[in-house]
Amino acid sequence: MSRPIIRPTDLDLESPGRRDYWVGLEHDTMWGVQTIPLTVFVGPKAQPGKGLVAFGSTHGNEYEGPAAIKNLLGEIKLEDVQGRIILVPVLNPEAFRTGTRDSVGADRVNLNRAFVDGAGESRALAGITHRIAQFVRCHIWPHAHIVLDLHSGGNQIRFDLCASFHPIADPELAKATEEAARWFGVPLIMVYQNLTPGLLTSEAERLGKITVGTELGWGEAVLRKGVAFGRQGILAAAIRHGQLRGEVKPFGAHADGTQKMATIVDADCYTSAPFAGHYEEVLPCGMGVKRGDIVGRLHDFDRIDEPAWPVRAGVEGAIVGQAWGARVIRGQHIVCVGQVIG
Repeated sequence: MSRPIIRPTDLDLESPGRRDYWVGLEHDTMWGVQTIPLTVFVGPKAQPGKGLVAFGSTHGNEYEGPAAIKNLLGEIKLEDVQGRIILVPVLNPEAFRTGTRDSVGADRVNLNRAFVDGAGESRALAGITHRIAQFVRCHIWPHAHIVLDLHSGGNQIRFDLCASFHPIADPELAKATEEAARWFGVPLIMVYQNLTPGLLTSEAERLGKITVGTELGWGEAVLRKGVAFGRQGILAAAIRHGQLRGEVKPFGAHADGTQKMATIVDADCYTSAPFAGHYEEVLPCGMGVKRGDIVGRLHDFDRIDEPAWPVRAGVEGAIVGQAWGARVIRGQHIVCVGQVIG
């Protein structure tokens, strides 16, 4: 299968058919280009401004999304495509190369904080990570109204596997977004705060797109369930929104009625480490808790004779996430409890 290296301006997301590209962005230090894999399927009913895009590896050490999207490259048949489907298994090749959350081998920027004003245009924001954000803005957003950004917890957080979005004021968009999230089949639908600057999903939501993020694993592994949820979510959105012909049935917690929705907008949902130490899990993710319940313990091994600090739930609800690696730094969120709303 031919996959040429092309410039973003030569990308064709309009003509009928399947095309497989390496999209080349100028390398910061090498005389060459950094390449982003992108596959587009365009069917006979594709409409201007309409389509689905699925991104993997916005962070370079989160692998369930890339695996699910890569698998779909060989599974989706062009004859079944009605609209437009854009698949980007690895959006952040620099971070993926080093297996890190940020682009540590280049500009040390977190791509999921890079969607800020002037990204890729001002001299101060001209590194590869901000230019990837500019590429998405200029060359992907105009062709998609459904955005799926598949994340995992990397080496920092373990999650109750979830699909996520922010509070959305438009009731019609909010309903469509929630439905797309539920069809992933994950145990948890997470509604989270929208104060963090530069998120890919925040910008897509502001543009009125049906936008769903995920947390499909942790520990820099490739969890089987996470890959399955990612596949289901992409196919369900594509089929239910007319981009792909076929049938899709509810899956996982969506099918058996155990799926829950929780919000983590309230600051009391987060418990942060008051000192650097080692985190011990007491209760697993997904478990229901009351405010004040002990979820974990934080140990200080320089004070070996002192008891561990009890890590308590700040609200009543369900444990959404907690520290994955034992070593944590002061100020790190080590427990997050979601307030169950449905």
